[in-house]
Amino acid sequence: MSGQCCDHEASEAQLRDTAYRRVLWAALAINFIMFAIEIGAGLAAGSVALQADALDFLGDTATYAISLFVIGMSLRARALAALAKGGAMALLGFWVAGATVWHVAYGGAPEAFMMGAVGLAALTANAAVFVLLWRYRSGDSNMRSVWLCSRNDVIGNCAVLLAALGVFGTGTAWPDIAVAAVMSTLALQGAWAVFRQALGELRESRLSGSAQERTA
Repeated sequence: MSGQCCDHEASEAQLRDTAYRRVLWAALAINFIMFAIEIGAGLAAGSVALQADALDFLGDTATYAISLFVIGMSLRARALAALAKGGAMALLGFWVAGATVWHVAYGGAPEAFMMGAVGLAALTANAAVFVLLWRYRSGDSNMRSVWLCSRNDVIGNCAVLLAALGVFGTGTAWPDIAVAAVMSTLALQGAWAVFRQALGELRESRLSGSAQERTA
């Protein structure tokens, strides 16, 4: 009886991993396509918020690729992968912060119409990923890091649209700069959350390994 239960649990885990893998592949494709579109539009429009969002798409593409690689691995392996992704999120946050400071000093007003059009396309893409990942939002640190990326993306896209309206209404770069600063803060906040959970899981895996060694 216990063997049948174990087999059933293993089968459920395999099905869950297979379904999660398909979701991650879809999310990876969506994010890479949007990165290519948005980085070109951000540079053409002179928008630091669009460029920051484009780099976020690229970072998410790498996040999904790493998540695909570690599916089915040990808790320690998944936690280490989450630490790497947290580091990438932190680097993105610091880069956006630096770009924001640069635009305060040297940047001009971006092209509001292009910001709005591309921001709406990005919001649609991220909303689709958000829906796909909803059921996996409360998993381990690896799954949580993916969920946090998706959540931050949707918030960031809404902020880009507000920035486009602000730039159109004021004719200045300040709404664009303000949104980039918010996106930087979100990236750093998400990185801290992932670091904290991943480090806790690493401690858990070490304690579990020590306990197994004592009972062996």
